[in-house]
Amino acid sequence: MASPPAGWPGYLPYTRKPHTLNSPATPFDFHRCLLACAQGDRRALQALYDHESARLLGVARRIARDDATAEDIVHDAIIRIWTRAASYDPARGSARGWIYSITRHLALNSIRDTRRETVLTDADTETASTLHGRIDDLELWSGSAKIYRCLEQLQPAPQRCILHAYVDGCSHAEIAGLLGAPLGTVKAWIKRSLKALRECLE
Repeated sequence: MASPPAGWPGYLPYTRKPHTLNSPATPFDFHRCLLACAQGDRRALQALYDHESARLLGVARRIARDDATAEDIVHDAIIRIWTRAASYDPARGSARGWIYSITRHLALNSIRDTRRETVLTDADTETASTLHGRIDDLELWSGSAKIYRCLEQLQPAPQRCILHAYVDGCSHAEIAGLLGAPLGTVKAWIKRSLKALRECLE
């Protein structure tokens, strides 16, 4: 397993910079990046940070509701991605999804450990509304320590649907693409999961 890069800074500026894994005209190759990280290529880790850290910070901030905590989460996520890149299994999901799952897991752990309360912002409400969900659904995100426990009770695929939808801000179609599942199945998973979460929170 590769060790963290020597001298890796505790905090780097959250700005996008040019990367070398792809040309500007092609999508960032997350799979190739993880393979390079697994081989100890520090440039690949820097490229990943430059390309994706701002979006990872947005996800962490949505969950933690605190800028400093969110920055710590992203820093820890980048180090964990580096040290565990060799454990990524393409058969279990996309490389980008794996990266975001690490960030979400750390953020949710932070909430559970500190028992912070979190609510959605107006921007989050707008995002969730595009998912054809009821605004009432957003109430389930209050009292984050409890929602963490309820999320853990969901099966892996439905849980990922909920996180992709209400944390990452993905559309139903985008979630279907990420999971490799039919669109109708994704919609059904989200509907059933929201019902289960409401019941768990009551």
